[in-house]
Amino acid sequence: MTDAATGSRLGGRVAIVARALADRPARRVEPIEPRRVLIAHHLLLGDTLMLTALCAKLRANHPDADIAMTVPRAAAPLYATRPYGVRALAWDPRDVPAALFREKPFDLAFVPGDNRHAWLAAAMRARWIVAFDGDTPAHKSWPVDRLVRYPDVPGSWGDMVARLAEGPPAPQYAPSQWPSAPAEPFAAPRDAFAVLHLGASTPLKLWTPDRWRAIATRLAARGIEPVWSAGRGEDALVQAVDPDARWRSYAGALDLAQMRALLDRARLLVSPDTGIAHLARIAGTPSVTLYGPGSATITGAGRFYAAIPWRAVAVDPFPCRDQQVLFRREIAWVRRCGRSTAECARPRCMDAIDVDAVSQAIDAVLARPDPRAAGTR
Repeated sequence: MTDAATGSRLGGRVAIVARALADRPARRVEPIEPRRVLIAHHLLLGDTLMLTALCAKLRANHPDADIAMTVPRAAAPLYATRPYGVRALAWDPRDVPAALFREKPFDLAFVPGDNRHAWLAAAMRARWIVAFDGDTPAHKSWPVDRLVRYPDVPGSWGDMVARLAEGPPAPQYAPSQWPSAPAEPFAAPRDAFAVLHLGASTPLKLWTPDRWRAIATRLAARGIEPVWSAGRGEDALVQAVDPDARWRSYAGALDLAQMRALLDRARLLVSPDTGIAHLARIAGTPSVTLYGPGSATITGAGRFYAAIPWRAVAVDPFPCRDQQVLFRREIAWVRRCGRSTAECARPRCMDAIDVDAVSQAIDAVLARPDPRAAGTR
């Protein structure tokens, strides 16, 4: 298959399934000492970064193995330094690179999210595939050799995914285990600063401009320069919060490698529950995350990131944070909300978060020792 052979998600899926049916070994045996290990997925940034606990555990289990992970193309530059020795294989389901299928067969593969990527693992000639049980429709799981139940007790998704691999948990994360990738130069603040990231994947995760302004003013009063951050096309969020441009803005100006470099030097990150919050954990940046529809349990630090200064701010329980679905699985203890703006006109759960609660969380994380090596800020 060539890159030009696909141009849509459906086309990519059909080509992957055809290759899996043609090329995967008919006889499959669970490996005792795998030499080549694959993690197959196409997750959003935050979910991708939460797989780090699995990467760490696999490296501890198989110190000499070649470990590769498929990642969205936008996230691939973050993996240039090969954390835990993991090779990033950049791809897009709408334009599947032929290079994926030129990889040598894998002894063992893990599918942490949508089980349709078990077919990708099979197409890449994985001899044994492990994934979570309960995905629907059932045909997505046909290539899976071992299905693992989600745990019956609450926990972070990163810690849960690491349980796909057998054995004891990996040691807790330290920023030195993931050096920054090279980044294009940009003008960063010289003195102490905090990144206030305003953007999110849905308007239902946005906090009100007046409250962001209040947090910025309080940080400035204690000698920490607030700087704004948001994704491409989100400049209007900064304009609403800081119409007079009192503080500098990086909205839409940085790629992910540059954002990692900014967080490496930042004293603090405050953000909604979004991918940048997870990038801050990778950098080791003290951070405060505002939770509205999301779950601070599921996307929180968990055991693996316990050494990174972090606080969640949420009104919990919140009446409409009542859905129990995670990656299409019904899980009894899950409490989250995946409603759209058509179903929920205003983020009442975010509006319920007050400035004093966020300020107190900031005080708490800044009081903890900074886990980053000297000279990173």
